[in-house]
Amino acid sequence: MPKFLRIGVHQSNVSGYTSKAWCVRRVGSAVFLKWGAVEVQGAGDGRKVYWSRSPQQKTVRCGTAQRAIDYATAAIARRRNHRYEPLTGPIALRRRSAEHSTELKQALATILIVDIVGSTAKAAKLGDARWTKVMGHYYAAVRKELKSSRGKEVVTTGDGVLATFKKPAAGINCATAIQKAVRTLGLEIRVGLHAGEYTISGGEMVGLAFHIGTRVAAKARAGEVLVSSAVKELVSQPEIRFRDHGVHQLKGVPERWRLWRVEG
Repeated sequence: MPKFLRIGVHQSNVSGYTSKAWCVRRVGSAVFLKWGAVEVQGAGDGRKVYWSRSPQQKTVRCGTAQRAIDYATAAIARRRNHRYEPLTGPIALRRRSAEHSTELKQALATILIVDIVGSTAKAAKLGDARWTKVMGHYYAAVRKELKSSRGKEVVTTGDGVLATFKKPAAGINCATAIQKAVRTLGLEIRVGLHAGEYTISGGEMVGLAFHIGTRVAAKARAGEVLVSSAVKELVSQPEIRFRDHGVHQLKGVPERWRLWRVEG
């Protein structure tokens, strides 16, 4: 069963954060897919990978063995094109106590989503070796600013980062600091922030607030930091200025939302 893992920097990540893995297996005319969030512990040859929770699974019945072969080949090629690396070792399902597995932690925070604009084209232009080095510097810069702003990294998604802050102003200041830092690497990012209640379940963030933050980030263009009205209403610092970005329908989110662009 070919397995693929997507992480920030090939074979050299710090341990203890969440990434994503895929498994592709063909049996006759059927293709079995398995995917989900994983926790990476360690690096290099000593690295261990665990499913954060039970992975999602899907069976694709292709009708003929040749169609199944073509489907599996294409699925594997897509993983590689999206900078997933082949994973040779096993992916274990970490055993948790019954008390821990059912525990739900609720929190109210400002959620920050950072995403690199045009990352696929940039990676193709630079090549794997140079892009790996750039991504290493990128994550180092992001984590430095998160630490300075007392932000908490929740998950990395290939070239994106999700983090939370207790104070919305800290999240906004961190976003602008990250922008300045990564421009020295020739990268442009878009950032979205939303404030709301979310739940941590099985090590993953769930809840509508998370989805709203993701949709706000998707509305931003290169170099923009967009925030929802929920964030703007909580900011009292006069040095943080906003410009009305209009009312938007966020995909999959009820009602329409007014967004604001951070100025300066």
